This record gives sequence, structure tokens and C-alpha cells, in this order.
Amino acid sequence: MTQPKQPTPGTPGTPGSPGSAPSQAERSWLEHKPETNGKAAGVPEGLWKRCPNCEAMLYAKQVAQNLHVCPDCDYHYRIDAIQRIEQICDPGSFEPMWSNLSPRDTLGFHDRIPYKERLKNEQEKTGQNDAIQCGRAFIKGRGVVLAVMDNRFMMASMGCVVGEKITRAIELGTETDRPVIIVSASGGARMQESALSLMQMSKTSAALARLDDVGGLFISVLTDPTTGGVTASFAMLGDVILAEREALIGFAGPRVIANTVRQDLPEGFQRAEFLQEKGFVDRVIHRHDMRSEISRVIDYAGK
Repeated sequence: MTQPKQPTPGTPGTPGSPGSAPSQAERSWLEHKPETNGKAAGVPEGLWKRCPNCEAMLYAKQVAQNLHVCPDCDYHYRIDAIQRIEQICDPGSFEPMWSNLSPRDTLGFHDRIPYKERLKNEQEKTGQNDAIQCGRAFIKGRGVVLAVMDNRFMMASMGCVVGEKITRAIELGTETDRPVIIVSASGGARMQESALSLMQMSKTSAALARLDDVGGLFISVLTDPTTGGVTASFAMLGDVILAEREALIGFAGPRVIANTVRQDLPEGFQRAEFLQEKGFVDRVIHRHDMRSEISRVIDYAGK
């Protein structure tokens, strides 16, 4: 029986010969590229995040454990109302109130999309009726009335529901002699509610005047960003005004102001440290210290 002829080494088509394609086993590990479908292999999405300030690559879980503060440069990430409540309040002490209040499209407002549709989208995205959480809570054992704006919902713009809930929180503090704590983070009045949103500025300010008449305590906490009609009303009326470091605080944006006055703005303009230097803010507080600072102010005021 004739034996099949074996190919000689170096013959084209023979594994290992110069003209043949290398087998899977002979490929260098540098040439082997796994199928990734456009995504990094073996790295779950959301595991790492880049700091927008120092550009360091950070382990997301470590940032969350650090109260959403960059461990390298102390940059304070923006956080939502639920995260803020968990950071400030004693565990399990927050009792939400007036959660059933929901905004209406009274004016039938249309911009890029109808306001009614925009509200529905925001409510589905956040699981909240509107841009604020209010209720009773304890901070290091001190009873307070707390209102926290949620910038996930239309950048926490102030409409009728936000103004109503803040007013109710202030009135509850007036009735119960509890300190009122409002944590602001807002782009200002909600344009989709037009003049109705602007009325909330006077409404909340009048409620604070009544709180002041009975000797109540209002601590305003300004976070990034606090702008527009919120800054022009209750946010700047605190008996004590605290701010997180590097928070943007102002009415109009710095670009609008620069174009109006046609001058270069000072370094750090409209940041918390700049406003403290000019006397608009009492203290700039690191997020790690905010809970202790609020309780200290309450004790100092005898509440």
C-alpha cells in the first residue's frame, strides 16, 4: 500500500512555513484580539469614573464610600436628594411628607416638547413627583424639618410644587419650633410655569419672615449649583448660610455677566469661597463635615 506523501517543512500551505497562515496555537498573544463588540473586555460598565477636576481615574465604589468626593483632589460630585438625605440624617430618621403633590401643566406650555410630556418623562426617570424631598428628620439627635432639592428632576427648577412644599416645610418648623434646613441645588425658576414659578419666590420668602417673627432658626445649605430665582429668594435668607466647597452660587451665569459688563471676571467668581470672602456666605464646609456643622449651629442657636 502506498503511504501518503508527507509535506516537507517550508512548503507553502504547510503549518510553520513562510507562506502559510499561523495556526491558533502558533499565534502570539499580542496578535490575539478577543471579540469585544466595541466595549472593553472584562471591565463592567460604571466600575470606574474620571474626576472632572483632576482627571484621575477613580474606583466608583470608593468615590461613593467617600460621600461622592474625589479622594485625590476633594472635588465634590453633584448628588441627588436621596443621597443627600442619607448623608445628613440619622439612619432611618427621615419621614417624607407631602409626597403626593404633583405638578400640573396649568398654562398648556410647549417648548421643544409639551410640558406635560416632559413632566411624565422626568417622573419616570427619577421616580419622584417633582424636584424636592421634604419631611421631618433627626441630625445627630436634633429634630429638624428638612427640604432637599433634587437636581435630577429638571435641574431642580422651582415650580409651584417645589414652592408649596418649601413653604409647608417652613410653616411646619414655625408651628413645631424645629430648625428648618433647606439644601438648595437648582437652576432657578421653572420657565414652563412662567409667572406662577416666580410667585414662589415671594411665597417662600414671606413664610421665612413669619418663621423669623417667632424666633425660628433657618439654616440654608448651598450646593452646586444654586442659581436664578432660588438664589434670589429663600436660599440667601438663612440665619446661617453654609455652602459646599467650590459650589456655583449666583443669579445669572458668569458668561452672561461677563458679556454684559464687558470685563474679565475675577478668578473664582460666583464660587462658594469667593462669596464667603465678600460676606454672602457664612462658612464653606467640606461635605464630610456638613452633618456635624449643622448640628453644631443648632446647638449654638439653642434649638
